[in-house]
Amino acid sequence: MERASRKRHASTIWDYGPKPPVDRSASMTFSCLLFPGVISMKLLSFAFALLFLVAALPVSAQQKLLSDPEIYEKDHFRKQCKTAEFGADYITRLDINNDGLIDAIANHGAYTCDGTKGPACSSEEGCPYNFYLQVKEGGYFMIATARIFSYDFIKRFGNMVFVFKMAPKYCDRTGGDPCQMTVRVRGAKFVTISKK
Repeated sequence: MERASRKRHASTIWDYGPKPPVDRSASMTFSCLLFPGVISMKLLSFAFALLFLVAALPVSAQQKLLSDPEIYEKDHFRKQCKTAEFGADYITRLDINNDGLIDAIANHGAYTCDGTKGPACSSEEGCPYNFYLQVKEGGYFMIATARIFSYDFIKRFGNMVFVFKMAPKYCDRTGGDPCQMTVRVRGAKFVTISKK
């Protein structure tokens, strides 16, 4: 029971990107078995939905690799803002998933857009951070976006983990001190270990 609630909770925190479209209204009927010459419209719509899903999977299931997330992110904000300035802590490079490759974290609180520092930040939720993994073939892909106040990256039980300071609602509270969530990156997913 506790494990299921953790999974449900974690899916509301971490954004892993777009999911392929699924038509849940289509359902198979057995009218084509009863009347071999007639194909039901529901079966036909199911077949088209399945064909659409299979055709869409290769496109949406794989992200394009980025040569450098710092260049990608800075170019994005230079297009959004008339004047964009980036602090020294905008990009942090470290191995976040214990695979020996140096990954990247973009802190959206460390840039200024048209004179406003961290325009996407709020005092209730913190700032958006984008987390990128490097692959051994070369390049990076984004695994998650989290809205946090700050984080520590520490060693626990032999593995490097994040301790995120987040809005109290992520610890099922309405106020008080920030939620402290301990998270490990396994493969290409964030796994919540504990929260308090």
